[in-house]
Amino acid sequence: MTANALFVKMIFDRWNALLKNCDTLLDALSDEQLQQDVSPGKNRGIYLLGHLIAVHDDMMPLLGLGEKEYPALFDVFVKSADKAVDTIPTAAELRLLWKKQVESMNQKLATISADAWFEKHTAVSAEDFIKEPHRNKLNVIITRTTHLSYHLGQLALLK
Repeated sequence: MTANALFVKMIFDRWNALLKNCDTLLDALSDEQLQQDVSPGKNRGIYLLGHLIAVHDDMMPLLGLGEKEYPALFDVFVKSADKAVDTIPTAAELRLLWKKQVESMNQKLATISADAWFEKHTAVSAEDFIKEPHRNKLNVIITRTTHLSYHLGQLALLK
């Protein structure tokens, strides 16, 4: 196994474990629990679920893997604060979108070779990438893994 393949495997082992943990937690939470604030005055669980879907969906064009599948969710769950939008998808709808998106996303991520993970993502110019080669596709997964872990911890407060 090459060093690049080893690094990619290590990062994706953590990514996949967190996705599995999130699935397990979401399966354990009721729709009513998802309607609750994770802490008084903070985001609701349903908002965090929609936020995770929107952020993960946003990775696809960033990684050069096609367009977003759920672009309407970005304005609702990233650009807007929780409770700022009157109508959002139901918990049942978001649970379904989460499962569909994780499956679709993982299929697309699997098409990237170990070496290609160290190439630039689409939000960095070729000139900037020469100066900052850490701004690569794998770093996107690292930051999104941290992001997922953070919100998974918040969702766990609903149990």
